[in-house]
Formats: sequence, C-alpha cells, structure tokens
Amino acid sequence: MERKEYPLVCFQIKEDAVLGVLLSNYYYEVVQKDIKSVRSAMGSHLQKEYKKFNWYPDFDAQQPKLKVINVPIRPVYRTKTGSYPLSEIVRVPIPVVHGEIGPNDFVCYLPLFKESFHYYDEKQFRPLVKHFVTTYFNDKAPEDIYPFLQFAEAQLEFVSLRVNTQRNYNWNWEHNQRYRTLERLAEKLPLPKATRRAGTALPEVAWELEARVEELVEKLLNSKSNVLVVGAHSVGKSAVIQQAVKQITNRSRTQKLDVSFWRIMPQRITASAKYLGEWQQTVESLVNELTIANGTLWVENIIQLLLSGGEGAEDSVAAFMLPFLQEGKLQLLGEATPQELESMRRLLPGFVENFQILRVEELPEPKIQNILAKFATYATQKYQIQITQPALMQTYRLLNRYFPYEAFPGKGIKFLGRSLNEAKLNGENRIQQSDVTQHFIQQTGLPELFLRDDLVLDPTEVRGFFNSKIIGQNSAIEKLCDIVKVYKAGLNDPNKPIATMLFAGPTGVGKTASAKALANYFFGKGQERTPLIRIDMSEFQHPSQIVRFIGIGKEVGQLVKDVRERPFSVLLLDEVEKANPAIFDALMTVLDEGMLVDHYGRTTNFRNTIIIMTTNLGASNRQSIGFQQTTSDEALYQAAIGQHFRPEFVNRIDHIVLFQSLNAENIAAITRIELEQLKQREGFVKRGLELDFSEKLLNYIASVGFDAAYGARPLQRAVEQNITGPMAKWLL
Repeated sequence: MERKEYPLVCFQIKEDAVLGVLLSNYYYEVVQKDIKSVRSAMGSHLQKEYKKFNWYPDFDAQQPKLKVINVPIRPVYRTKTGSYPLSEIVRVPIPVVHGEIGPNDFVCYLPLFKESFHYYDEKQFRPLVKHFVTTYFNDKAPEDIYPFLQFAEAQLEFVSLRVNTQRNYNWNWEHNQRYRTLERLAEKLPLPKATRRAGTALPEVAWELEARVEELVEKLLNSKSNVLVVGAHSVGKSAVIQQAVKQITNRSRTQKLDVSFWRIMPQRITASAKYLGEWQQTVESLVNELTIANGTLWVENIIQLLLSGGEGAEDSVAAFMLPFLQEGKLQLLGEATPQELESMRRLLPGFVENFQILRVEELPEPKIQNILAKFATYATQKYQIQITQPALMQTYRLLNRYFPYEAFPGKGIKFLGRSLNEAKLNGENRIQQSDVTQHFIQQTGLPELFLRDDLVLDPTEVRGFFNSKIIGQNSAIEKLCDIVKVYKAGLNDPNKPIATMLFAGPTGVGKTASAKALANYFFGKGQERTPLIRIDMSEFQHPSQIVRFIGIGKEVGQLVKDVRERPFSVLLLDEVEKANPAIFDALMTVLDEGMLVDHYGRTTNFRNTIIIMTTNLGASNRQSIGFQQTTSDEALYQAAIGQHFRPEFVNRIDHIVLFQSLNAENIAAITRIELEQLKQREGFVKRGLELDFSEKLLNYIASVGFDAAYGARPLQRAVEQNITGPMAKWLL
C-alpha cells in the first residue's frame, strides 16, 4: 500500500467553521468546526470512495506551494446604457496552489474558482493568475466581488489516502464522468450535514404544511409530474420542497427506489458559456445525466430560466428545455409567486402548461403562532437558548405591521433565525422582547418610539427635532410632524408608501435638508448606510432613459436597485419636473399602490418608504427671493405644478408642501448650524481644539454665503473658503 498526498486549502469562514477544498482533477469541499476535523472528514470520505468504487482522484504536482496574490479589480456596474466603474480599486486576495509536474511544465490550482491551468514558464505564473481573475470578474457586479475578500487567510494542509498502486484502475470510471455536468453545476439533495451552511439556525422542516408536503410527494414520486409550487413570498414554498425531497430520499433508501434530487440556480447553466451553442450542450448533458441518475432537478428562482440564454423568453433556457419536458425526458421542480406564474404564462405559455401547480396559501394566525412556538422549542433543544413568549408576540406584531408584503411563517422564521444567530455569537441564552425590538431597529432603522406601544409621542419633542434641522419653514415642519403622528398612531395606509410629498419652492431654502431630517428621524437609528436615497431626476430627460431609471427585462434600474437594497428609507427625487413625462407615468403605480411589478413578475416594494419629490416650478415667476411668501406666490406655484404635471399624477401626491424664501434671520440661524457642525470634524476633535465663533464672523459668513438666486446653498462653500481652508493651512 502506498500513500497519495493531496493538498487541502483551508479557510476560516467563521469562528467555529472551517472550509476545506481538496485539490485534484476532481474538487471536494467540506465544512467542519476546525482544521483537524476537516482533514479527518476529507480523509474518511476519500478512503470510502476508494473502497467503494476502486477509484481515487489524480494529483501529480510535486511539492505544491500556497501563495496569495492580490489582484487589483475595479468593480463596474454594467447596464445596456453603459458601464459605471467605482472610484476605488479593490485588491482581491486570491489563494493559489502551484507546483511542477515535469521539466518546464507547471500547474496552478485556484480553489475559490474550482479551476486550474498549465503554464510552461515560471515567469508566466503571476500574470496568468491576474489575467484569469480579471477575466472572471469582468462581468461581475461589485456585490459579487466583495465576498471573495473574506478568503484572504488561507492555510495549506495535506490529506493522505492509502492505495494499492499495483491494481488496475479505470480512470474513465463512470462515477467521475457520468454526473460530471450535474456535479459541476448542481448540488445533490439532501445535503450532507458536513456541507450544510455553517452557522445557520433555521430548521429544515415544514411545520403546519404537512398536507402540502404529502401532496408534493405524491406528484413527484407516483405521478412523475413536473411541479410548480406557487405561493406568496416567504409562505413556505422552499420548506415544503425540502421536506418532500427528504421524505422521498428516505423512502428510496428503504424501498430501493433509486431516485435522486439535484438543486441548481438557472444562471449557472449559462454563466460558463463562452461560445455559441455551449449552454445548449450543457442543458443536453444535464438531461442525459438526470436520466441516468433517475433525477429530478429543483430549479431555484425558476423564472430565471426565461431570462437566461437569449434576448427573450422565446430563445431562453426554458424554451430550449420545453421539448424535453413535453417528451417526458426531464422532470423539473420549481417555485414561484402568483405574479411570476402569470408572467411565465404570458411570456412562454407552453412552458407552464407542462407543470402541475401546487398552491401554498398563507396560514391563519393560530397556526403561525404555533409555528413560532415550535421554533422556540427547537432553539431551546438544539442551542439551549430560550425565546420568551413576549418575544414571540413582539416578533409577530412587528412583522405583521411593518412587513405586510411578505408572508408568514417565512418572515417570522428568518427574523427569529437571525436573532438566534446573534444570541449565539454574543453568548446569550435568552431572547427577550427587548432583544427583538433592538434587532428590528438594527434591521429597519425605525426608532423605538414607533415599535413600542407603551412609548407616548411627545409633539413638542418632535417639533423641536425638526426645528433644529430646518430653518424658516414652519409650514413644512408642520407637515412632517403630522406624518410622524399618523405613522405612530398606525393610521397610515399599509397599501401605499408611508407618505408621498412634493416640495415646491425656490432653490436653497431647505427642501433637501427637510428630506434628510425626515430620513434621519424615521430610519436613522440602526442602518449602517444613509436612509436617504437621492436620485437626480435631471439625468432622466430622454424617454429611453426610463430603462436606466426603472429597468427593463433583465436590467435593473437605479430606482429599483436602491429601494431593494434599502426598503426602509426616504426616496428623494430631486428636480422631478426635469424628468421625461414617461417617468411620471411609471411613478403613478408606485405612488398609488406602493408596488412596482416588472415584466417578469418581480416585485419591488415601496410601502416602507417616504417618497419626496422636489421642484422649482413657479419659482422663476416670483418677484424676489428675498421676500416672504404671499398668497399670490402660493397660487403661482399651484398653477405651475398644475400646468406641468397631469392631474392623475398630482392627485396621487398626499401633500404639496410650499417652501418660503429665507430672510436674514433665517440665514443667520442656518449659519450657526453649519458652524456648530464644523466643530465635530475629525481634524479639530483629534487635536482637542474647541472652536468659538464671534458674532462678527457669523454675520460675515451669513452675508457672503447667501445668494439671491441660490438661497443658502452657497453657505457651505463660504464656510470652506473662509474658515476651513485657512484653518487647515494654519494647523499644518
């Protein structure tokens, strides 16, 4: 017996989780609590494979070495209208293992990509790695690049396998080749415990949905049907599928049914295609291998099959799969929302006709409460962490009010799962009502005042907050205070945005400052990113630019992208009157229903946003910006707004707020605020310097920082030129 040595690259992905990737002509992965356990699990797996199949993977490189190469990448957002590179270059650490095979013959393995390449000159090593990585990241969005930053710390270990080299081996052994495409693109279910997602606190069960599980088992196992599980977002579709797969797999072991299940993301089918016809060959290979494996393919986010492959649904992956479905050569399993189902029927009717529909409806409140109680029992038994009954009630109440567009039990289980993970990380053994509230604040940015019924709103305190941020706009402050009161009382319409407003008035009088103040009050308590989404509508003056604003087909527009990332936010559409009228038509559904459904049934929710639009319409008709607003001024603004926007659009706006011109007293007050904020800058704070401004300086800055045409907008520039610049020279 001889020993074969295989390199094993280990990554510490969490405090109690290590990922190990075995390098050879066939990649293996395993997750365990530490490196020793990774080596043990991988060695046991290799030995079992060798005994069972008389085969072992191949690795010929001599004295392999691990090296981490930092590859500079500039993340780029790409759309049909152009590319938008970020300003900063990101250095992505790429661990590589390389070694010599023979004279002038070297091999390099990239474990994060499960790829390898040969090179014939040692000087080519680093340039080839950089070329490969740069090419790989070329079509990736920034959010696809940043996860690779966590793999900077890599460690090279070795695993031994005892083999008899005198025996004859069939290196084209069918296990290595039979499911080559399936194992590259999909994952076999159910996942082994060792490879399940590390640190997850979510149980793989379908509480209170047992009847749906049995129905799905019947359709898959006995009827051999293609099945589409349809239900609202988070209603439990995935849980039903997972439980059905587990039951069928258990039956197949005891009854020797010889069936298998594989899960795949549609994008993986076309992601690696480099030439015409390649992804079509991939689909044919998948079908052939599934036939051999007697397998069912679970396609996550199945509507993506209609988005992948060609320009439209008629030449997509779904269309290519259609003949295989009709001939019974392929069994698919998927899930969709009702909106996605209707979109698929409209875009590719023949595709949906090949599926049996299994509907999963949202459960009544008593069953939801029962599921949350079962999750609490699960947390106590598995993690010795108690979730109190008041915490469960608070979870249900908050999610029911602030996430009405998602369904139970999914949203409840996911929220409690995150709370449970946080408790585990902090070493806590109890989750109480206050913990749930704090976790909700971190997720949404909403202040505790809105989340607790026992806290009473103090109108004086609310007005004081806005008075400290907004100067000279009593009418606007009154409107903002009213919105806070309605929201605290729970009287806002849950099927619309929290509020929709049009801020009208001359430039530089506080419209943007008011939006910032409202964003900080409503959503500024827990979010790491600013809760204000600001979009300059003057960038969308041409009808074709609606694609960049909202998106079309596979493209996601700026509005949709920002709101999906920050669903609890103030959406500021600056200078809205400059946008093309087609933009207003698209916005009417958002203002009226708080929802935006695209061509493919994908929904973006605006019901937790406050939408503020600003306009200068009517300002040019006023006599002077330096005088206080009069009744005639209000009439001018109303007339200008009515002439520019269609009545249907104006009628969907809750509040039209008119901003007054600023007087000398207002400018002085704004100057005081700017100078107070200047005191908090890092350069002064770290030097321990305290600033005191004389009235003479304040009056001077107020005078040079006010412009009749631009209001108080030049004030910050005056502070920079007259105070910050000279102070910087003096300090340095």
